Amino acid sequence: MRIIRFIAAALVAVLVAAPAGVRAQGTQSPPPEEIMRRVQQAFFYAGQDFAAKVGMRLVDKSGHERRRTLSMLRLNAKEGHNQKYYMYFHAPADVRATAFLVWKYPDKDDDRWLFIPAIKLVTRIAAKDNQSSFVGSDFTYEDISGRDLGADDYKLLREEAMAGRDCYVVESNPKAASAFSRKVSWIDKTSFLPVKEEYYDVQSDLSRVFTADEVKETKGHPTAVRRTMKNLKTGHYTEVVFENVDYDAGLEDGLFSERSLQTPPAKWIR
Repeated sequence: MRIIRFIAAALVAVLVAAPAGVRAQGTQSPPPEEIMRRVQQAFFYAGQDFAAKVGMRLVDKSGHERRRTLSMLRLNAKEGHNQKYYMYFHAPADVRATAFLVWKYPDKDDDRWLFIPAIKLVTRIAAKDNQSSFVGSDFTYEDISGRDLGADDYKLLREEAMAGRDCYVVESNPKAASAFSRKVSWIDKTSFLPVKEEYYDVQSDLSRVFTADEVKETKGHPTAVRRTMKNLKTGHYTEVVFENVDYDAGLEDGLFSERSLQTPPAKWIR
């Protein structure tokens, strides 16, 4: 009888434990590659198009600051991951009417053009400098338009709270030579926006820190409308504020042309 009762108890234990095992499996964290894919979609590809007025505040270690204001437009390709970006500078006076156009390709070098109003010249510029400074800020071109997912290997380090949000902590390691040796990202589990990112240089020292300081939702898309990038080596930092944010605004492909560099689309440059 004891044997029968033991077997019966064991069967009950298995039957009760099975659903719990299914639930536990269902709550497992996604693979790090999937987490970063969703980050890219939420941070760089939200909506079919995007428009905003952008204010930049560049502050050096002495507290001296410079300001820049620009309009930014972005259009996703209907298929694939190609994108087009258009940026028009309103201020300061020495860069007013300067315009920048990027056709972004995940699998090859981008096409880039710059309009210099002082000499009324459109010039094509090199596209192999994705990790150089974007218009003198602490952000790189890659920070603005995104990094190819295939450029890095990923590892889920842990899960923890950051800035009041439950986060996945993912380490990115470049497969080829890069300006950083590794990056650690705190990813909001709900929005899949990066809450914080730490960039380590080739000496493995912490060199730059990104934070999403304010997030607002527009047309169902959570957006980091206030962002800061700090350069710990120089003491310089850049704060970026997005205003008049709009998604799926109806931007047309023709806006992203050399013609628009010289003749800005008045409807969208505000």
